[in-house]
Amino acid sequence: MEHRSQAESALGGAAYGMLFVLGVVMAVVGGFTHPEWQVGPVPGAAVLWVLALFGVCLGAGKLMGARLGAMATALGWLLVTMPFTLELGAGDLVIAAGAPGYVYLYGGLVSLVAAYLLSPSSGGGSWLLKGYPVKEPDVKA
Repeated sequence: MEHRSQAESALGGAAYGMLFVLGVVMAVVGGFTHPEWQVGPVPGAAVLWVLALFGVCLGAGKLMGARLGAMATALGWLLVTMPFTLELGAGDLVIAAGAPGYVYLYGGLVSLVAAYLLSPSSGGGSWLLKGYPVKEPDVKA
């Protein structure tokens, strides 16, 4: 088993926390801008947000060397995006029914699952959290 120092563990927690915050930021900005640009019937901005979400989640998973990297970003996106689909009492809605909303919501969910499945399983090691095994002293009895 690999032993990590407290500083390396703190760095790992901070990295996953920042990936979560990145997912939250992507959800807030994407939630309000996904219907902005359309090319005919194709919601261009929503498609670009879905591709960006896939790229960021897959990159997080690969760079952290574990699926947890992709999951942290995805969880941040999901926790903001799902309440955006709820209609408020005054009828306000961030992600409305329609092509841009459906592409952004369901395309985002598919991209999260795909990024998770394409990310490496843990155990491959992270570029950021290279653990160094503790060397046992050579004691011969």
